[in-house]
Amino acid sequence: MTKQPRLSMGPAALVAAAFIGPGTVVTASLAGANYGYALMWALVFSVLATMILQEMSARLGVVTQQGLGENIRAAIQQPGLRKVVVLLIFAAVIIGNSVYQGGNISGARMGLADLVPFDGQYIPVILGALAGFILWQGSYKLVEKVLIALVLLMSVAFLATFILTQPDWSALISGLLIPSVPTGSILMVVALIGTTVVPYNLFLHASSCAEKWRSADQLNEARQDIYISIPLGGLISLAIVATAASAFFGKALTIEGAADLGQALQPLFGDAATTFMALGLFAAGLSSSLTAPLASAYALSGVLGYANNLKDKKFRAIWGTILTIGILVASLGLKPIEVILFAQVANGLLLPFIAIFLVWVCNQPRLGLHRNSRAQNILGIIVCFIATGLGMRSIAAAFGWL
Repeated sequence: MTKQPRLSMGPAALVAAAFIGPGTVVTASLAGANYGYALMWALVFSVLATMILQEMSARLGVVTQQGLGENIRAAIQQPGLRKVVVLLIFAAVIIGNSVYQGGNISGARMGLADLVPFDGQYIPVILGALAGFILWQGSYKLVEKVLIALVLLMSVAFLATFILTQPDWSALISGLLIPSVPTGSILMVVALIGTTVVPYNLFLHASSCAEKWRSADQLNEARQDIYISIPLGGLISLAIVATAASAFFGKALTIEGAADLGQALQPLFGDAATTFMALGLFAAGLSSSLTAPLASAYALSGVLGYANNLKDKKFRAIWGTILTIGILVASLGLKPIEVILFAQVANGLLLPFIAIFLVWVCNQPRLGLHRNSRAQNILGIIVCFIATGLGMRSIAAAFGWL
């Protein structure tokens, strides 16, 4: 008798924890404040696109028992091309995730500033040390449990804030079901999708699935994990957009970021709303402070041929480097929004590249019966085209060409 898999959160919760970071909180807050509920459809699309790519990533990890980095390395036989690919991934991960890490720690610091009566120059070091302590234990199960707890904390915090701000339900449903692009909002659409469909998560998910599940017979468990965790992450993003829309859209109020949103909620909806928003921002920053270094270590260990073991010295050296650079970036006094913007440019460069490689390796003979179907290839190619367009727009916007 076949044992029925129990519903639970696992590696996909790490993905949700990674994309619900300060960048997503900032972007979603600005989208709601500036355009109301009109862009919520973009988040629905981004969640569907994320599920398509993460299913491929999870399947690859479970079936091959290797991460995406190892699969790319194995699929490219030509030494010269392999070196170019390794160099590109190395540069993108080091630059992109280091800057993201600075934004993550800065975001957690902003949330903490609204929860405790002090804030100082040592806060980034303390937060970085906390993330480093958890990763240094070398236990995947511990990391998974911590991140699941943080995802659940974010869910409670942001959904409670959403309820307290009393959304316009008819406008919300309309924004979900009817795509519209208000004047001047195209770059915000790009940003909303770009903060959800994150290339580093493809490395993180494949490797963590290989850690958790040891047989292709467990693919249904991996898929159920995706169907629970990724929509939950999307729901958190939707709640943030709706909160900002309820509090600011159509009113003579402006915000520059998530911290402003939390502070401005107090006179409108009371201390509880401000506290929940601060808790959510802190959890978002801390969770992403764990996943960004971990994803970097999985990605680079895979393409460089190192052991994908949380206790391996080289693995620790990679995440330690990303974490240290992130602490330094967060300690420089840069505006978190500027840091996050730069990171999104790196994300725009890497996403199409990694998405195309993912679809390619999911068609390799080593997957056997679990290779992509025709429908999966079509959906994957569509997402790759859209990712390419997003990357080009992100780069053009960064250089002022749009």
